[in-house]
Amino acid sequence: MERTRQYRLKVSGMHCVGCLHTVEAALKQVPGTEQVRVDYLRKEATVVREAPPEAWLQALKAVGYPAQVLREEDL
Repeated sequence: MERTRQYRLKVSGMHCVGCLHTVEAALKQVPGTEQVRVDYLRKEATVVREAPPEAWLQALKAVGYPAQVLREEDL
């Protein structure tokens, strides 16, 4: 059983509020995602899930927003 973890991501390429919605939708579509918060001004997203981050990093890249994990912590 995977532990629930919170990941903070730096998301490249967000230039408008529409980008925020695209990033949020891409992250929410990844199976196992429990919670998503996107901060447009900081160009960051916080994701809570029970699996490693590779799936949603790929999902963001697929919609044109490369990202990297800034921080990972157990909840």
